[in-house]
Amino acid sequence: MAELFALAAATTVLVMIPGPNVALIVANSLRYGARMGVATVLGTTLGVALQLLFVVTSLAVIVELVADALSWIRWAGVAYLVWLGLRTWCEPAGDLRYTAAAPKLFWRGCAIAAANPKTLLFNAAFLPQFVNSGEGATVELAVAALVFLTVLLVGDMLWAVFAGSARRLLDKYSTARNRMTGGFLVAAGIGLALSRRVL
Repeated sequence: MAELFALAAATTVLVMIPGPNVALIVANSLRYGARMGVATVLGTTLGVALQLLFVVTSLAVIVELVADALSWIRWAGVAYLVWLGLRTWCEPAGDLRYTAAAPKLFWRGCAIAAANPKTLLFNAAFLPQFVNSGEGATVELAVAALVFLTVLLVGDMLWAVFAGSARRLLDKYSTARNRMTGGFLVAAGIGLALSRRVL
């Protein structure tokens, strides 16, 4: 039980440090509102869950191979995020009532999270530290993954709600809102580009 509390505390600290997923969540929340930010969170959570599935089902041995295979997808994601960011940066002031389709943001978040080899390798190295080796290790690893994912989901939801609230404050400054959103999207792309396979 102590290991799970330690895992929850460590994961909370990790969630507070913005990475590519958080940058994407904040960008979508600023642009489309908290509800669409939540759709993005659900997508990124699914992407991370797919990575955790590799770890929990003893497929961590092939993580290196999967990370190599995902490399080209990661670079496509980098280009896409930077393009979206620059396009948003240059957009004229828009109407706050406009929203994007939630499924589109969900799948975008899922793809960005799942294709990040850094988090794949990080999860494979991070979670086993909170599990005792021996019999029942797989079950303990599954429980640890569930705790990790739950804390991640809650933390990312808070990021979405916070950014969605800030969106209304920026109502009078929609050009600035576009610049912030574009900046976060470009930052997400840069963060994904810098996700090297070094732990």
